Amino acid sequence: MWGIIPAAGRGSRMQPLAFSKELLPVGTRTEMHLSGAVERPRAVSEYLLERMILAGAKRLCFVISPGKSDILEYYGAAFQDVPIVYVVQPAAAGLCDAIFCAAPLVGADEDVLLGLPDTVWFPENGLAQLPAGELAFLLFPVEHPQFFDAVVTDASGAVLRIEVKQPHPASSLVWGAVRMPGRTFHSLRALWLRPEQRDEYLGTLTNAWLAQGGSAVGVAAGTHYVDTGTPHGFRQALRLLDEGGSTGS
Repeated sequence: MWGIIPAAGRGSRMQPLAFSKELLPVGTRTEMHLSGAVERPRAVSEYLLERMILAGAKRLCFVISPGKSDILEYYGAAFQDVPIVYVVQPAAAGLCDAIFCAAPLVGADEDVLLGLPDTVWFPENGLAQLPAGELAFLLFPVEHPQFFDAVVTDASGAVLRIEVKQPHPASSLVWGAVRMPGRTFHSLRALWLRPEQRDEYLGTLTNAWLAQGGSAVGVAAGTHYVDTGTPHGFRQALRLLDEGGSTGS
C-alpha cells in the first residue's frame, strides 16, 4: 500500500517561512536516547505519515516542488522504517496534478492512501477505518465547511457530490483523507487527463467520476480536523494536541 503525500504547494498563507510549510513545528515528540528521554519539535507532516503507516502503508511518496529539498533532507530515505521516495512536480498546478505525479509508482493491485501534510486530525486510526476496494473518503465535521470540500452523502454513506469551497454547502462534513484501489487511482487519472477535465481539486474530479457512473463512499469516522495553513489553524492545532485530540474542531 502506498501513502501519497502532496507537498509541492507554496504555502502562501503562512509565508514568510524559512522552510516548507510541511515542516512547520507543531507539537513535540519524545525520543529515547542513551542519555534518557529527549523532547524535540515535530513537523506537522509527521502526523499524516504516522496515520498512513497505522493504516498499513508500506511505502511513502512525497510529491515535492523543485525548491523543497528541505523535506528530503528532513525525512531522508525512511520514516519509522517505512521507505520514502520523492517525485518532483515541475510547476505548481493543483492537487490533482500533484498526486498523479506519483502514478508511475502505483500498481493496479496496490491500494493508495492520500492525505494533506499540513493538517492534524483525529482519530489516529481514521484511515484504517476506510474500506478496501473502493474510493473512500474519511469525513470530518467542521465549523466552517465552506472553506473546504464538503461531502454530501445519502443515508447509506454513498457520496452524491462534493461541494468545493461553496459559500453555503449542504453538508458540514469535509473530506480529510482518502483510500482507493490502484485501478481506481489510474482510472481517475485517465479521466483527469481528458482535455475537458484537468481539474485542480480532487472534489471536482470526483464529481466527474460520479457523473460517468463511478461510485464513492464517505465514512464519517473523523472527529477533529485542523488545517495548519493559517495562523488561526496553527493555534487550533496546538490546542487540539495539548488536549490529546479531545477539543472541538
